[in-house]
Amino acid sequence: MAKDYAKAFYKSATWEHCRKSYMKYKGGLCERCLANGIISAGVIVHHKKYITPENISNPMITTDFNNLELLCIDCHNNEHHHGKKSKRFQKRFLVDENGGVSPIDSLP
Repeated sequence: MAKDYAKAFYKSATWEHCRKSYMKYKGGLCERCLANGIISAGVIVHHKKYITPENISNPMITTDFNNLELLCIDCHNNEHHHGKKSKRFQKRFLVDENGGVSPIDSLP
């Protein structure tokens, strides 16, 4: 969950627009998986340089595409939770043969 100082930012129209634009720009695929030849739906736009109270007002940190990375749930959990499952991001997604991304309603 977002830290208290970042909650307003993550709920802002600016972030929502940036997030959606970045996901579209990256084609909906996890960048780390794709770099390893794996096709996986990207669902979380991650800040490479983490947002802090000191830099949250800096658009070069918060909304610059050079500081963003589209990740799947597993890659995001590896980054922030050392591979442990996060309760926040447990919804799974499927990538179809055309590159379309859709949620999977139930996991096996």
